[in-house]
Amino acid sequence: MTPTRHEAADEDVEFTRLYRTYAHDLLRFAVYLSGDRALAEDLVSEAFVRAWTTRDRIKFSTVRAYLFAIVRNLFLQHQRRAWRRQPLDERMIDARPGPEALAGNHDELRIVVEALAGLPEIDRAALLMRADEGLAYEEIAAALGISVASAKVKVHRARLRLAEVLPEGCGPDRTGGTTP
Repeated sequence: MTPTRHEAADEDVEFTRLYRTYAHDLLRFAVYLSGDRALAEDLVSEAFVRAWTTRDRIKFSTVRAYLFAIVRNLFLQHQRRAWRRQPLDERMIDARPGPEALAGNHDELRIVVEALAGLPEIDRAALLMRADEGLAYEEIAAALGISVASAKVKVHRARLRLAEVLPEGCGPDRTGGTTP
């Protein structure tokens, strides 16, 4: 049932009186609780918003205790959330590369992939099996159907060709991996 205009006005007056009666005490309590006036003001404001939305269920005899309980519960909620937002210890900073470095790595990867595409397929396969998969020359030779000596030559020549076309510091290094 929708309240009449007169009943709604009475509710507004009653709520205004409630605010004027308890706001100062609630603010003082919230400041002592939190130690932060801005946070305390937010807690009190939110307490009154919640009281307004549940005004038809509030008993006037217990409204003061109800408001203090709301402020306390809101403060505890804030503390739980704040605990999850603690700044990280400087020693725990992530050493992984950031977005800018990753973007640079994507450019480098594109350059390496283009250079690999320029190699004959059998040389590319031999190099990738050795550098990327870590296969022994015997395994490469068996997979490609060539001799072990030929597998070594193909990997060596592929590395030399890549070294010619790739910029300094980009591409396969001597351990078979890629340089950063």
